Amino acid sequence: MTAGGTDAPGVPEIDLADPEVIRDPFTAYGRARERSPLALLRAPGFGTMWAVTRHENAREMLGDPRFALGSGSYLRPDVPEDCLPYMRTMGEMDGPEHTRLRRLVSPAFTRRRAEGFRQRMEPIVEGLLDDLEARAGGGKVDLLAHFARPLPIEVICELVGIPADDRPRWREYGATVAAGSGPDFAKAIPGIMDGAKAAVARRREEPADDLVSDLLRTQAEDGDRLGDDELVTLIWHLVIAGQTPVGLISNAVEALLARPDQLAALRGDAGLVPRAVDELTRWCGPALLSVPRFAREDVRIGGVPVGEGDAVTVAIAAANRDPRAFTDPDRLDVRREAGPAGHLSFGHGPHFCLGASLARAQTEVALTALLRRFPGLAPAAAPGEVLRAPDPGAWRLTSLPVTL
Repeated sequence: MTAGGTDAPGVPEIDLADPEVIRDPFTAYGRARERSPLALLRAPGFGTMWAVTRHENAREMLGDPRFALGSGSYLRPDVPEDCLPYMRTMGEMDGPEHTRLRRLVSPAFTRRRAEGFRQRMEPIVEGLLDDLEARAGGGKVDLLAHFARPLPIEVICELVGIPADDRPRWREYGATVAAGSGPDFAKAIPGIMDGAKAAVARRREEPADDLVSDLLRTQAEDGDRLGDDELVTLIWHLVIAGQTPVGLISNAVEALLARPDQLAALRGDAGLVPRAVDELTRWCGPALLSVPRFAREDVRIGGVPVGEGDAVTVAIAAANRDPRAFTDPDRLDVRREAGPAGHLSFGHGPHFCLGASLARAQTEVALTALLRRFPGLAPAAAPGEVLRAPDPGAWRLTSLPVTL
């Protein structure tokens, strides 16, 4: 990826390999935001890329058709040739092609549909909490490994309609995907696709109350037919994108445990949970940078020139704490009222995250049950002992030891 910058004096530069940037990206991006609406990101072997730092400019860029998505090679590791027809996801499409597919599948991902799935998420959450309690045995337990990480794939299996016998294999896929890209990730993809194909075939014969059946009904009823390849692609990509709650739940719990006043407020009023989840998503969501886009022509962002072909991302860590959009933005406030400037953790515009309602509902169910079940929940490690992955694109823990 490349971006200009030599003709833009005064634009701050951020080294993504800098240990201080990795340790505290919010401060690094915040300083850059207050200097300029754009920063230039650099990293060895990565090239350069523009990062939009301010909320208003970020929203405008994400909805601007002059910025196109790339080829999606970040989702195309070394996989077998027979998998390639399923590798081009909706997240890589622009224009009429994206609009058509989005229109077809959106009804299966509405907030109302997510709320309908909530009662099926609750027993999954309770079962994982039972296991968490058994593992703790009166001592400490890793909340990330034994609750936050396995939860999303269990929910996806339920929503997609994966049979109980096949779920252990899918749990392995989920753990591999949550761990990030690499050789194991590439090896997992064919199995996920085979599972997606099997789920489609099964629900074509035996429809049920699940997401695949919803999509098959769309395929049968809509004249602008959803293709079989598109259906399989959507399901396997749901496994990838559906891992967001892993980082969101673990980050949220760590943040609350470090702020007893916020934790007490949430414990004292369960009605605050939806508002709190939205605030936690803004304040410590796992995504630090958005998927990059590429300028189709020479443009200006906040007065800074961006050249045709330049790569541009949104520094979500900066935009979500922009004082121009949020009052006292560096403070976590579970009582914060929703304002006109929504956070950008799920994106904005045509590519707003399709599964946002599912991620919110899942996180709400998880936090509600966790705080109810374990009123004495406390950190089992000092703040400096809780480690994060050295990932410049994601704010994610490697473990979260707690006592129940």
